[in-house]
Amino acid sequence: MANVTLRAVEKEYDNGFKAVHGIDLDIKEGEFMVFVGPSGCAKSTTLRMIAGLESITSGEIQIGGRVVNDLPPKDRGIAMVFQNYALYPHKTVFDNMAFALKMAKVPKDEIKQRVLEAAEKLEITELLDRKPKEMSGGQRQRVAVGRAIVRKPDVFLFDEPLSNLDAKLRVSMRVKIAQLHQSLKEEGNPATMIYVTHDQTEALTLGDRICVLSKGEIMQVDTPSNLYCYPANKFVAGFIGSPSMNLFDTVLKQDGDNIFVELAPGSRLHIPVEKQQSLANHINKKVCFGIRPEHISLANEGDKINTIEGKLTVVENMGNEKYLHFRVGANIIVARVSDMTISTHDIGKNFVFNFDTSFCHIFDGETEQNITL
Repeated sequence: MANVTLRAVEKEYDNGFKAVHGIDLDIKEGEFMVFVGPSGCAKSTTLRMIAGLESITSGEIQIGGRVVNDLPPKDRGIAMVFQNYALYPHKTVFDNMAFALKMAKVPKDEIKQRVLEAAEKLEITELLDRKPKEMSGGQRQRVAVGRAIVRKPDVFLFDEPLSNLDAKLRVSMRVKIAQLHQSLKEEGNPATMIYVTHDQTEALTLGDRICVLSKGEIMQVDTPSNLYCYPANKFVAGFIGSPSMNLFDTVLKQDGDNIFVELAPGSRLHIPVEKQQSLANHINKKVCFGIRPEHISLANEGDKINTIEGKLTVVENMGNEKYLHFRVGANIIVARVSDMTISTHDIGKNFVFNFDTSFCHIFDGETEQNITL
């Protein structure tokens, strides 16, 4: 295993397009780091630069304390798992997994031992004599992961490895990769893993830490819990979480000791006292108010503060919970509730909702940074 360090790493193409803007990142030994972001945010480009498959324009990349800027991929101590499996169709599973070891002239007995150990970890021992065309997509992806394991690299790199699989297989493979990371740690061989995905569920469930990227820049690097509960800026708040955070452009106002926002004329939401100190310099300025769907509920009769009436427009039934979309003025808001009595028959009716603003976030209208942290 090895740590990976990026210092002021940039990537600019010959046509002048700058894909990566001075990234600084420290990935610890044995850490599972996930790169996540929308399409075109340069997460795969950054991974390929670490792998040596893409040159860097400026900056420095270190793997295990060694600068690898000018080293070819084979000398960087990395193993990469691709989206398209990249298996040799004419070779058996065993030969696919053993190929790199044979090229490195590893003794036959050791090759066999490494392949069998990796196959057991990934539960593909019974597939070793098959060829790729005789297996499902999930099985082929496990072979691709096994081929990386047998090399015992310093760093594992995963480039959207599950995006070609159906939803059920993605969940199954996600669990397998998480178990692999944990089992290597328990065996005393913790593996540094860097994983690229556009799927935030994968990111939140797999990562020890997550690096959120947008337009070639790092928005925030933190634990899944901190990203969800304490987003550093409006972008992270809107990107992490499903359904995403409700975000409304508004103006921060004050009435006596009360600081509040209005989602529509007369629809006030009061900001709790513990959050007000950081907001003093933003009164009468444009801000973005954010609150997650689970912090909006159907109001009880006794609820008086932070209750707003809205017209139900959509009901999404998720089985154990429902997402209620309702309109307040020009805003469509989503609440996540466990009330099973509301159904599509209630669309068009008005309901009163309670907003728990102790969990709200206020973002600066210009910088989009979270000013309630």
